[in-house]
Amino acid sequence: MFFVIEVVGGFASNSLTLLADAGHNLTDVAALAFSLFVAWLAQKPSTPEKTYGYLRWEILAAFLNGATLLFISFAIIYEAVQRFRSPEPVQTGLMLVVAAAGLVANLVAAYLLHAGSKDSLNVRGAYLHMIADLLGSVAAVIAALFIRFKGWTLADPIASVVMTLLILRGSWSLVKESVDVLLEATPSHIDLGDVRAKLEAVPHVASVHDLHVWTLTSGVVAMSAHALVPDPALHQAALEEMNAVLGRLDIHHVTIQIEGRALADCAPGTLVHSHAN
Repeated sequence: MFFVIEVVGGFASNSLTLLADAGHNLTDVAALAFSLFVAWLAQKPSTPEKTYGYLRWEILAAFLNGATLLFISFAIIYEAVQRFRSPEPVQTGLMLVVAAAGLVANLVAAYLLHAGSKDSLNVRGAYLHMIADLLGSVAAVIAALFIRFKGWTLADPIASVVMTLLILRGSWSLVKESVDVLLEATPSHIDLGDVRAKLEAVPHVASVHDLHVWTLTSGVVAMSAHALVPDPALHQAALEEMNAVLGRLDIHHVTIQIEGRALADCAPGTLVHSHAN
């Protein structure tokens, strides 16, 4: 509803800032609906075909939200450049009323989404859309005041550019984090060398190789590794201690392959492995 109000107000007042904010509102309708759908979908249980369930949909939603914001931001900057070349008059009274109403609406939405944005990339994507619109409303209010009391029509495109540059930083970060998860990169808060050192410090563990740590979805870190434990009688004890070490590092989805001797020293098919999840 507010998107429609802002489009009408933007055209009626000839404000690029309002139209830019309306564009963000339009993407918010789709982004919030998609985020809500993905939050529901991620709760569905796993199946033999999808052993991790639908957790990765959260990351895809975050990526699409961030990419959409990037596209819209560049479109706004392009239009602002045209306004710099040919400034146009703006009806500041209507612009100010619509911008103030948008500020209130976006403050409420951002407040509701703030808490969940810390734990979920999906919710963070939706929250960043709200922050984008909140910044847009602030920029529109400031621009309207400058134009109304100073007669400075360039305030409109300047406000839209400032708003967009702030949005670009958050949306790029969202896209980058999403891509890192999709590429199964080591989480930024995990030091792979430290993980290896702590595992190799476990009694009876001679070495650790083929170590991988990645993010399944927000808050779910997984790890796989091969651990060399020469004494077969100590396999279970070493395995339990390594799981305890990883738990203290907040890595809880663990797969460790115990080896009595390094695979490189064995002929194919001669070594029996122990596995644990």
